[in-house]
Amino acid sequence: MPPEAPLPMPVQDLERWDPAAGHRPASHHAKPWLARAFVFGGAALLTAYGALQMYEVVAVSGGTTALQYVLLALFTLNFSWIALAFTGAILGFLVLLRGLKTPALPARLTTRTAVVMPVYNEATARTFAGVEAMRAEIDATGLGDAFDYFVLSDSTQGDAWIAEERAFLALRARWGDDARLYYRHRPKNHHRKAGNIGDFVSRWGGAYDHMLVLDADSLMTGPCVVHLAAAMEADPDAGIIQSLPLIINRNTLFARVQQFAARIYGPVIATGLSVWSGRDGNYWGHNAIIRTRAFAQACGLPDLKGKPPFGGHVLSHDFVEAALIRRAGWSVTMLPALPGSYEESPPSLIDVAVRDRRWAQGNLQHSRIIGTAGLAVASRQHFATGIAGYVASPLWLAQLVVGIALVLQTAYVRPEYFTSEFGLYPVWPRFDPVRALQLFGLTMGILLAPKFLGLFLALIDRPVRRACGGGIRLVLSSLIEILLSALIAPIAMLIQSGSVFQILLGRDTGWNPQRRDDGSIPWGDIVRRHRWHMALGLVTGVAAFAIATSLFLWMSPTILGLVLAIPISWASGQLGLGLGLKRLGLLMTPEERDPPAIAVQAGVLARRNAEAGLDDADALTALHAHPDLAHAHAAMLPEAAPRPRGAIDPDQALAQAKVVEADGIAEARAWLTPKERMALLHDRALLDRLGRLAP
Repeated sequence: MPPEAPLPMPVQDLERWDPAAGHRPASHHAKPWLARAFVFGGAALLTAYGALQMYEVVAVSGGTTALQYVLLALFTLNFSWIALAFTGAILGFLVLLRGLKTPALPARLTTRTAVVMPVYNEATARTFAGVEAMRAEIDATGLGDAFDYFVLSDSTQGDAWIAEERAFLALRARWGDDARLYYRHRPKNHHRKAGNIGDFVSRWGGAYDHMLVLDADSLMTGPCVVHLAAAMEADPDAGIIQSLPLIINRNTLFARVQQFAARIYGPVIATGLSVWSGRDGNYWGHNAIIRTRAFAQACGLPDLKGKPPFGGHVLSHDFVEAALIRRAGWSVTMLPALPGSYEESPPSLIDVAVRDRRWAQGNLQHSRIIGTAGLAVASRQHFATGIAGYVASPLWLAQLVVGIALVLQTAYVRPEYFTSEFGLYPVWPRFDPVRALQLFGLTMGILLAPKFLGLFLALIDRPVRRACGGGIRLVLSSLIEILLSALIAPIAMLIQSGSVFQILLGRDTGWNPQRRDDGSIPWGDIVRRHRWHMALGLVTGVAAFAIATSLFLWMSPTILGLVLAIPISWASGQLGLGLGLKRLGLLMTPEERDPPAIAVQAGVLARRNAEAGLDDADALTALHAHPDLAHAHAAMLPEAAPRPRGAIDPDQALAQAKVVEADGIAEARAWLTPKERMALLHDRALLDRLGRLAP
């Protein structure tokens, strides 16, 4: 690492805020009130209309039961969620229809930017290939001297840690004396990714005006990176500028569906969000440039009172960092039209569910933060949107259950003719079928409108249309995406509902590294994960058919998705199905038809790196066989803190005992547990002892 350049990063107080302590903007920036009135006012009017129509549906009998009022309330909440997405998409569509332009590349940069890639037990073949490809692209702009590169490791597996160091040393050797490539491994991954970035900013951030934060699967072209740096230079009040990452390099069925949806529909939604948010935008944790001084001033995250899942360290830190940096007077904006920002996605439904469980906990935890003093109204709205995104699933589930209960009540419960209130006729639940059908059509239209708007923009854009295989294939691809999304939706509803219930019961989630490679999940794991979903679909289907044919038809999309949960989940991770559709020219994106040069180069470099076998090597064997590597590893270790007398680390003590007793490296490898290996890798004396073992 370079010499430290500390920046003070005080822990923020969420209960009190003094506006005088924040940044004073250099100029006045108008808020997009008209866009906000259109989005939120339009959503409110749509929700009121939908609620009124639903009331007319259930009040046809002249009286409304308590259960019908519950159904009305649940419908209104769910309808408001899709209405807001609809009006935001309309706004994005109108802006994109007019067209957005990217400015020309700047001739020079006067600031310095750290390109920061946090890693956590990742495959080095991929991550270091991404760094190498990005460096080549940035240098090709002629402005490469303005950027330094940091790989910040939080890896907790010894083999991954040593593989990272070997990949770093090899890449630094290839780049030569002007490498400007640095590597740091934290002994303890305190506060996870937020703590990793915070450690960098507080120790080295003072040397850099900005930092470009990446994920391990991020790729950004040279022009994209330079544009972000230039945009930050041009706006002295900017705190975060977020790009819109597109998904690339995906081949399984599920991942290609996500890739297609993100490319065709994503810009409509993101542009609408960008316009109404204005300078009160959000941050997605990667592929964004951040002013380091602003981040240090505003983004020291406190631990929340209590235990996880609602207490402890902030899990989904990016929304909170955006809100706090905005509170401090800096702007958070997005450039949705800026090309050249890419990421990857999980390969199967189960992989998404694993990641989604962590996101669910992080977003529900924001219920403890949404009331933070001094936040902008838009920042609170971003929190509310994230929370609603996960609460929507149990609300949808509750709406289905109440609907079934009402049909049961109508079919089997005898009306009470003699109630406490006099009436000529009994009051029992009835529905207006014609109005209900019209309301269903309205709901589906609002739900699918963002997809159709994105499809329309793709169809009228000739280069995009041709790259997607032509108009017919583009329409067929959209129909495939809609069908698969409809089948997956009820499965995702139950998975997310289960996550929400677990969180409410106080169950914490871990932080497992994301599986990024294509590949299927063993059949047994799929059956274990989805057997209850399938069983619930079968029971619901049989019960609905027994109660009323109309109920069965009404619930058939949900029932079908649940009954087919196991084969759908299996198919989602299949390479063959994804590649088969690719050969037919379906679910194609422009970036898949004509891959970006940086993605091609990163793929070539990743294959070259994989041939070195670093990710498959045993750490202890590698250190034992390569004394130069062992010396470099020891040199990169931080100085150990003094150990108080009597404070014995059991893992270190056992590692020492085993290494002393081992006759050779093979025995040491066999005896040491993963935690003992990590203790050994942090201890210079034990490393020296390991090096003197027999081969």
